Amino acid sequence: MPWSRILSGIVAIALALGMIIMGGWYFTVGFGVIVYLGQLEYFQLARAKGIAPAAKTTLAVSQGLLITAALAPELVDAMFPLAGTLICFYLLFQPKLSTIADIASSILGLFYGGYLPSYWIRLRVGLDPANLATTGLGQAVASNLPVNIYARPSWTTSSHISLGLTSLLLAFLCIWAADIGAYFVGKFFGRTSLSHISPKKTVEGAVFGVCGSIAVAVAGSWYLNWPGWPYTGAAFGLLIGVASLLGDLTESMMKRDAGVKDSGQLIPGHGGILDRTDSYVFTAPLVYYFVTLLLPAIDSYLIAR
Repeated sequence: MPWSRILSGIVAIALALGMIIMGGWYFTVGFGVIVYLGQLEYFQLARAKGIAPAAKTTLAVSQGLLITAALAPELVDAMFPLAGTLICFYLLFQPKLSTIADIASSILGLFYGGYLPSYWIRLRVGLDPANLATTGLGQAVASNLPVNIYARPSWTTSSHISLGLTSLLLAFLCIWAADIGAYFVGKFFGRTSLSHISPKKTVEGAVFGVCGSIAVAVAGSWYLNWPGWPYTGAAFGLLIGVASLLGDLTESMMKRDAGVKDSGQLIPGHGGILDRTDSYVFTAPLVYYFVTLLLPAIDSYLIAR
């Protein structure tokens, strides 16, 4: 493995951990920059196919979704269709008649590059007790949270550490375990091709990556004392392992269609932002609803028994 790939990977992980731990607007702004750069690469892929998406409008409304996710997470779902409508209205008044492909690529850019990533901000910032203990919209968010989501210190090792922080860290560790495990096992022991979309990916690597995600999640669920562990941990790891793999293959499909090897050259040895963050897109809503809906439901069920 080239040293440039190793060093850039270490720097990326360090920056990610710093953003996650600091939380708040540090996480929101840093994440917003990543989303912006990733969407620029996505629109470059679309333009390579002769498509003319509403890039500037989509970039702007996507940042609005991320800011809303930090201030009032319950409004993001309402803003998403409004943002899509605004994009369609913009395309109506272009000098050149927009095509179905222009509209579709713009809406996909909003969904794939803005709406789905907003769940990470909802998780880390929206579920932070310090953020919820504010006035106005912050109190409204707190009133909509599952009952006692922070009142059970057994869910975390320290009562002052939020569920959003611990679950996000665990989710990222699972993704890293899946990516690293799949890369090394696939490289040295892979024999069976997984998909023609990405010929270098192997069944052996994919299976080991998913198993690595499950192992990390089970260990994390034990450490955090999640209700119903190790089963909840195994389910969490399986969801993340499979979703991160599908996210990787989806980005590979877009690159293959656009006729490029990498989405960009921003990260030495890794390619572009999308090449490094594709595993995080589809996992975001799964993680959020797992810890805000499924875990409280399991906890209530076990208490009632």
